[in-house]
Order: sequence, then structure tokens, then C-alpha cells
Amino acid sequence: SASGFGYVGADNYTAGFALGTEALKESGLKKGDRTMVWGLKSQPTRGLRTQGVIDAFTKAGMVVDYIEIDSATNSDPTQGTATFTGYVSAHPDVKLIVTDHGGVTATVGTYLKAAGKNPGDIFMAGFDMSPATVDAIQSGYLQLVIDQQEWLQGYLPILQICLTKVYGFSGLDVNTGAGFVNKANVALIAPLAAKNIR
Repeated sequence: SASGFGYVGADNYTAGFALGTEALKESGLKKGDRTMVWGLKSQPTRGLRTQGVIDAFTKAGMVVDYIEIDSATNSDPTQGTATFTGYVSAHPDVKLIVTDHGGVTATVGTYLKAAGKNPGDIFMAGFDMSPATVDAIQSGYLQLVIDQQEWLQGYLPILQICLTKVYGFSGLDVNTGAGFVNKANVALIAPLAAKNIR
């Protein structure tokens, strides 16, 4: 850090735990309610985000089902439709699902329609803003997203290099994943997401 090395982004575990906690708060679930986390827990470091969500739910006393995102769905989120509909069919009491994958989160409307669910039937939460995620929030299929502000993850490291080279500044440590987007603030974020700023 003293030589200029910094970090701009979200701490994976902290981001996962924060999203899980906020999803429980906004959904109003009670202890013992069924939740599902669909993520990438098996991936070293990356899986810490999924684990954070699971731990938040477990700490709150939820029933937690976990499904690993398979390689086909990881590559093409539409390939996860059968997995999602199969799970929801087998667990009609599920009240909250978190998808730990930007593409999967953006596809929740497709999954819910295929499962015969209306907007809001299941509280859906996930990661990463995009125009498709904005559409999912505005249509009511997605209730909550943690916003990692990826634009800052690209811009601030370049600024860091310049500040260190020109002025000798030490490394910055910036958490870009501390905010949430939901129906209340999506109108502000939508035009920025369309420009890949948010």
C-alpha cells in the first residue's frame, strides 16, 4: 500500500453477507422460511460471495437450500431455466432466492415466467447492474440488486496509478459494492446502467 498498490472493488464475503442481510430486511421473512442461494460456492475466492449470502441466511434462522451454478448456466444463463423451474416446482414454499451471478440475475424474469410465477411471488435478489437487470427490477420480477459500480472499478485503478506516479500517493482501498438498487431508486440508476456507468 505504501508503494501505491490499492484495491477498488467489493470484498466478496462482505458483499454476499450484506446482500443476504438486506434481502431479509426488505422481504420481511421470518425465521424458518425457505430460501435458496444459486451461486458459485465451489470457486476459490469467488465463492466467498455465495458463502456470505448463505451465512447471512443461516444466522437469521432461515432454511437454506444451495444450488451450484453449472458450467452451461455460467456460460449461458438461459440454460439454467430447467434447473430453476425444477427447484421451484419441488419447493413451492420458497420465499426468497438469491442469484450470485450477474447474467443469472439479469435472467430472473425468464426463469420466473417459465415457472409460472408472477412478479413478486418470490422475492428475488442478486448481483450486478445492467440494462437487463434494470428491466427485471422495473417489471417487478427482481426486487433487489447489490450495485458493485463496475465503472469505478475500471476508472479508479487508473487514477491510482497516476496519483502514485505523479504525487507518490499510497494505495487506495475503495469498497465499490456498498449500495443497493431496488424499485425505489432504479429510475435514477437506469439511464446510467444503459451507458455502462452503473
